[in-house]
Amino acid sequence: MLWSMGLAPIDKTSTDSALTGSTDAVTAYLDNAATTAMHPPAIDAMLPYLTEHFGNPSGAHSMARDARRAMDDARDQIASAVGARSGGDVIFCSGGTESDNLAVLGVAAAEDPSGVSMPVCSAIEHHAVLESVEHRDGQTVQVGSDGIIDLGHLETILTTATRPISVVSVMMANNEVGVIQPIAAVAEVVRRHAPGALIHTDAVQAFCWLDLADITPLVDMVSISAHKFGGPKGIGALIAGDRVALSPRAIGGSQERERRGGTQNVGGAVAMGVAAELVATTRTDALERVAPLRDLLADSLVAAIPDGNETGISDGDRSQRLASVCHLCIDDIESEALLILLEREGIFASAASSCASGAMEPSHVLGAMGVPRDRAKGSLRLSLGYHTTRAEIDHAIAVIPTAVEKLRANESRNS
Repeated sequence: MLWSMGLAPIDKTSTDSALTGSTDAVTAYLDNAATTAMHPPAIDAMLPYLTEHFGNPSGAHSMARDARRAMDDARDQIASAVGARSGGDVIFCSGGTESDNLAVLGVAAAEDPSGVSMPVCSAIEHHAVLESVEHRDGQTVQVGSDGIIDLGHLETILTTATRPISVVSVMMANNEVGVIQPIAAVAEVVRRHAPGALIHTDAVQAFCWLDLADITPLVDMVSISAHKFGGPKGIGALIAGDRVALSPRAIGGSQERERRGGTQNVGGAVAMGVAAELVATTRTDALERVAPLRDLLADSLVAAIPDGNETGISDGDRSQRLASVCHLCIDDIESEALLILLEREGIFASAASSCASGAMEPSHVLGAMGVPRDRAKGSLRLSLGYHTTRAEIDHAIAVIPTAVEKLRANESRNS
């Protein structure tokens, strides 16, 4: 079904492998949590709005009305895909970061301009949420060693707070280790102990792999970003219901029903709508194909790499992990050196979230999960996409243990 809808695997170029001696190794793109390839139908849908249908949707003439109609159709597609009430709840923005900012800071500014209220989030949120909460002197909720939010600590924060709670933000699935949070249970605790607070979930990583239809009605706001599920970069959305009052972060225009000023990205919105619809209709097939590949990758690497630990996983239970994410912490290596060596072998991966790339400090996510600093410095995130092939997984399985062994040998000689 995936291939019949235009979701064919990406062709990978052949390379020689210095580590394995193979002459027919493939390039393995395993950084899909950072960004994934656009779905061909989304590209096809987007192109006309970059060429002949280029009207500004804020205008009054027929080309502008056509553009506005296309955006409204995209809103409806997205609302249906995520289980929202209507397309009117979809606020287009530049991506997940802006969506998260609008959810936390926009609510705080609208409901409490004086800055008395307090936002709350989990300790492993994306920086777009975490830093927004810190900006308003909010509080973070602890997680366990498995990365799951501590509901007891959340309850304590809500019941002992000396300031009104404006918003509670807990991501549906983590962008580094892929842990899935119990959003329904979070919502129950918040509604019981802080009924005046709004609930936001960052579903940027989740939407591609989890059906949001059962979760969206339980929360007040949901953030998604197109380039994580086969749409273009530079477009995302905050889904916000009637209960939500928002003060826009981008001012100077009345677009998005005065919730986000600025000329709208029509082509991006159209492509995002098509990608969202594709994801919703092909998710089951994608999961059935990708989950076994992830399991093969994780099981093989854990077995082949001494002191290669699957982060937050005990007894091989991955039921609370996204089917697309394999995260390891490997003792006695440094992530930066490993990533350089893997790239030479045609494997593209990351150490943490893409937003933390270049700053090789251990991630706040691993710190919150209690991973020791020495172990965290050897983190490796391998994330699969709808187009990932068995050949890519086999290449990674062949190369990564050898690369780790080589780095450890070098370190031993130099010590």
